[in-house]
Amino acid sequence: MRKIFSAAIKAEVAIEAIKGKKVSEITSLYQIHPTQVQQWKSAALDHLEDLFLDKRRKRDKSKDDLIEELYKIIGQRETELSSLKKIVNP
Repeated sequence: MRKIFSAAIKAEVAIEAIKGKKVSEITSLYQIHPTQVQQWKSAALDHLEDLFLDKRRKRDKSKDDLIEELYKIIGQRETELSSLKKIVNP
């Protein structure tokens, strides 16, 4: 049967692993597989930078990505339209 761990427990385990506590100690304390400890530790380290990002800049980046994607779609549509016009009006 699978165990379901709360976000708080996952955070505690990740913090203990980041602090340098031995994986064997963590696994026996929380009764978690060593691989899971390493996965939670790496997930925490990967997303740690996101905590300190300026939320406004992150929002602007996604807006820029959206605008870029829309321009790409517009360009594709214009190319398709011009090729269709050539077929209809040779």
